[in-house]
Amino acid sequence: MKFGVALGIGPQVQIDLEAIQRVEAAGFDSLWAGEAWGSDAITPLAYVAGHTSRIKLGTSIMQMSARTPAMAAMQAMTVDKLSGGRMIVGLGPSGPQVIEGWHGQPYGKPLTRTREYIAIMRQIFARQDRVAFQGECYQIPYTGEGASGLGKPLRSILHGRPDIPIYTAAISPRGVATAAQVADGVIPLWVTPEGLDGFAADIESGFAKAEGEKGWADFDVQPQVNVIVGDDLQACRDKLRPQLALYVGGMGARSKNFYNNLVSRQGWPDAAKEIQDLYLGGQRNEAMAAVPDDLIDAVALVGPKERVRDRLDAWRDSRATGLVFSGSPESIEAVAEIAL
Repeated sequence: MKFGVALGIGPQVQIDLEAIQRVEAAGFDSLWAGEAWGSDAITPLAYVAGHTSRIKLGTSIMQMSARTPAMAAMQAMTVDKLSGGRMIVGLGPSGPQVIEGWHGQPYGKPLTRTREYIAIMRQIFARQDRVAFQGECYQIPYTGEGASGLGKPLRSILHGRPDIPIYTAAISPRGVATAAQVADGVIPLWVTPEGLDGFAADIESGFAKAEGEKGWADFDVQPQVNVIVGDDLQACRDKLRPQLALYVGGMGARSKNFYNNLVSRQGWPDAAKEIQDLYLGGQRNEAMAAVPDDLIDAVALVGPKERVRDRLDAWRDSRATGLVFSGSPESIEAVAEIAL
């Protein structure tokens, strides 16, 4: 099983290079940077690439509507070249509140966008011909409203690595199936080891629709898992309550919250509804208090080292091919002693 670490950046874009170098020296396989509505995912990886030598560099995730497929490919190939071939592309549609409320773009059809986006990126990576694509979301060259008529197909000047891996962030059944169809891996969040079994049928459905033969050996399932190591179990749980309450209760509208749906499917429908009702009702402290202990225990690694070690065994026995740990430098170093 491969283990990675999520790069904590924070609102001031602070990167602890010493901690990152310890992560690389400890033997972790990959380092991942995300983006919401602040710092982007690519710039920190370019910075980190110059201070590391081996660890792979992934985005979890690049918001597709924030950049064209060509720009995503350009950024990925550039970091890949600068890092000596260490780039992993992680893509995602984000949600309508971010895409329409922050980027000012229509959310549209996220799965159609995902399929077209990846197809264009793979054309660019391959450099077998000039890029041409006519889809529902993307047309290259563009010939629609406002076009000059002067566009022509182009081939990347940069000779990139043709097999840069592409993962997608997905937790909905159709999103997971799409990942299995067109991507090299999937990066779910707030999933349980047992909950991954619920993804199996969707993944196999995606394999069946893929071009050529594709199976489990060709696909990574790499959940992001929060880690809080400490002797006081309840205190460790409490540190995760704000995040879970935000995602389950407030990350999206009442009618479209993918994380709320995921928690419900994995066995906590009543808690998911209560958390959302409280959070959207402005009762955030009450929403945090409503997050069940057993939900935290199931989706995260919390508590003393011995307890974390036991729960990590459940992940090793699951369908996950790797894990991306998210936590403080101290917790990451503690889990390194257990996992590596």
